[in-house]
Amino acid sequence: MLKSLMNPVSDKFSRVTEASKPRLTETLHVPCAPWDPARVHHIGLFLGEGVGPEVVRVAASLLEVLSQATSRRFEIHEGGLIGLPAKELYGSSLSSEVIGFAEDIFDRGGALFCGPGGDRFVYEMRRQFDLYCKFTPIEPLIELREAGQVRPEVVASADIIAIREGMGGIYQGSWEEVDVEGDRVARHRFEYRESMVRRIVDVAIKLASSRRGRINVVLKPGGIPSISSMWRRIAQEMTQEAGTALAELEIDNAVFQLIANPGQFDVVLSPNMFGDVLADCAALLLASRGLSYSGNFNDRGNGVYQTGHGAARDIAGKDVANPIGQILSLGMMLRESFCWPEADAALRQAVRETLQQGKCTGDIAMPGHEVVGTAEFGQLVKANLERLLADAA
Repeated sequence: MLKSLMNPVSDKFSRVTEASKPRLTETLHVPCAPWDPARVHHIGLFLGEGVGPEVVRVAASLLEVLSQATSRRFEIHEGGLIGLPAKELYGSSLSSEVIGFAEDIFDRGGALFCGPGGDRFVYEMRRQFDLYCKFTPIEPLIELREAGQVRPEVVASADIIAIREGMGGIYQGSWEEVDVEGDRVARHRFEYRESMVRRIVDVAIKLASSRRGRINVVLKPGGIPSISSMWRRIAQEMTQEAGTALAELEIDNAVFQLIANPGQFDVVLSPNMFGDVLADCAALLLASRGLSYSGNFNDRGNGVYQTGHGAARDIAGKDVANPIGQILSLGMMLRESFCWPEADAALRQAVRETLQQGKCTGDIAMPGHEVVGTAEFGQLVKANLERLLADAA
């Protein structure tokens, strides 16, 4: 299915009050290309599985509103099955059909916007397209400081960007199950190359230099000695040369410190599996996993955007999923891949105003707030976005 979103009206975002955020991808070796007014913005959209179709459709409706207030031209291309449904049909959670679809979108200078996909979809996507850098913003919304399990004064101190290396480590190894002397043995082999570590440390240094100048690298020297030693040596060498402050934490302590004292962190850098653990843990600071999101990037200007909450199959189709993470991932895509920070700011402001009006989904319910469903929350955000853009005109 192909849907064209075009409007000749010039951009009108001058009165959107949410501050525009800088592009994280400027710290990559090859940042995403600047916007060319003559270029169509191609978006490859995957509805995903579980709650994916519900939350992705909310985000897509907001993109349509944004498109009507700009001279930018968008074309949305809907992709096929990903995750477990794809594995059941094709034998792989990342099918050759989807690979070809993604290659076509990337060749057009576009980006992928994904609902959740299970099994090994995200790992294989990273491997297929060398999506080595994953940025996960940990920036709690002021309106939700009292909605989660962590004390509001602790949440208020959190302003973190987590950087996760995506091409090495245990998630990208090789594995087998064999018989050895009558016993069944599961084996897994994985590695890190020095060049892989250097390129992700370089990204962290560049990002830290544009923020508060601090990097925490997360390792486990006693448990994974060789990999931790390589990461430590390279991080120390490169940060010392760059004049960037570096601290090291072991993964178990890092998980504790992230919740106990998030204000000590600025840029958190970690190998593949540790980054996965930290990102899920950090969702406690956001009040719900339904607000977590991220972008995966390579040095060819390709980006893949997704939420961090998974398929949540147990609540699929019940109209209770929180679409905020999917909305914020849309904003991240517009900012990073299409150089449109004003649209990101407008989406954030519309979400915040909806929360300020006392409306929320059940996972972030607070006293005095009305719990609404996924679709209704999306409609409320849409109405606020339309009003913001009308005021800006």
